[in-house]
Amino acid sequence: MKNNKINRIMIAGTNSGCGKTTVTCAVLKALIKRGLKVASFKCGPDYIDPMFHSEIIGTKSRNIDLFLCGEKPSKYLFAQNSKNTDISVIEGVMGFYDGVGANTCDNSSWDISNKFGIPVVLVVNCKGAAISVAAMIKGYLDFYKNNITAVILNNVSKHMFQIYKEMIESSLDIKVIGYMPYEPDAVIESRHLGLVTAKEIDSLQGKIELLAQIAEETINIDLLADIANNTASFDYEEIEIEKTTNVNIAVARDKAFCFYYEDSLELLMKMGAKLIDFSPLKDPCLPEDVDGLILGGGYPELYLEKLNRNIGILNDIKAAWKNNIPIYAECGGYMYLGREINTHSMTGIIDMNCEMTKKLQNFGYIILTAKEDTLLMDYQERVCAHEFHYSKSDGKLGCLTAEKASGKTWEAGYCKDNIFALYPHIHFWGNINMAKRFIRKCEEYRKNKGIGMRVK
Repeated sequence: MKNNKINRIMIAGTNSGCGKTTVTCAVLKALIKRGLKVASFKCGPDYIDPMFHSEIIGTKSRNIDLFLCGEKPSKYLFAQNSKNTDISVIEGVMGFYDGVGANTCDNSSWDISNKFGIPVVLVVNCKGAAISVAAMIKGYLDFYKNNITAVILNNVSKHMFQIYKEMIESSLDIKVIGYMPYEPDAVIESRHLGLVTAKEIDSLQGKIELLAQIAEETINIDLLADIANNTASFDYEEIEIEKTTNVNIAVARDKAFCFYYEDSLELLMKMGAKLIDFSPLKDPCLPEDVDGLILGGGYPELYLEKLNRNIGILNDIKAAWKNNIPIYAECGGYMYLGREINTHSMTGIIDMNCEMTKKLQNFGYIILTAKEDTLLMDYQERVCAHEFHYSKSDGKLGCLTAEKASGKTWEAGYCKDNIFALYPHIHFWGNINMAKRFIRKCEEYRKNKGIGMRVK
């Protein structure tokens, strides 16, 4: 067992939409402007909030997800990614107690804060409530034993803040360390999978600067940092990853394909992979001399004409597939491998069409079990995953069985020869053997490149 002194604080919320991402971004920027070296994390499987964190702190933000990765790997990754920093800021997920299922707190912000020994600042949206805000806070304080140390009020004016603060601190044993007023110039737009991504907002830096200026005036940043500094040392177990080979893996990265867990990608790098980014939107062809291909999730449905018109990259990916290159694709990447998305032609590698709908098709944490040997999983092997999409496909699925905590099951995954494609998202630290197999398949491809090309 190892231990490090990690100054850490969690900014959690009463519920989704209460303003915790806005407060987190404001606090991160305020800390950066003070010259501190900051690490940031997001509880749960979300991809979009970490993109905003990364734009602010200048380095990659990470996820903490006990369901996807397990407690031991999650603690190890938190310790590794907090090294040589002054403070680690963790943004919570959904409501403070909301976990894997509707009736459990497992993998919630509460669960992570307890297991990681993280003091919590609770963000409370005061819009439409007066003394009821105090009652709400009391409910969160008393529900289970927790690490809630302070409160920040959202959507509050300067005048009303003093009233709220006195009301709350006079009736509850909790500090109110600040507030955020409604600022229309700092609003970040949303869409069907949450906020728009950071790269899509031209005025993002201006919005973040404005939030930081407001936070300096309305939140006691010094007190928040003091709370983070007064934490016990952090205990974790070391995990050794062996470098086994040298392979080149092309990773689709642009506005259409941008959903990746950085720790998953870095695990491949630790094992010997060189990751080469490319854009299915802009690049005319795949990078040269690659031994594997990863197509992550994102928003291909927003860029269908551009994807459809980029014939060079479509043909190159199809040619690489015919030459047996290992391909791993999730959600948007899986859709891109089909014939069409909303009648726009894609690669045509998988015999299916996808269309967008107005409601979630599958949502939440699941456990995947392989029904056969596949590119990344052996028969009966299991891995935890998360599924969240509005599109549906008419393709034949069935190499995996997906199961929710409720017991509901369905067929998932297209796994044939050199392809492992699926709607759910997987974190390689939840099953390191999957990463090892992908690396090994890439190595085999490198050794046999050009041999055994098949014709479809």
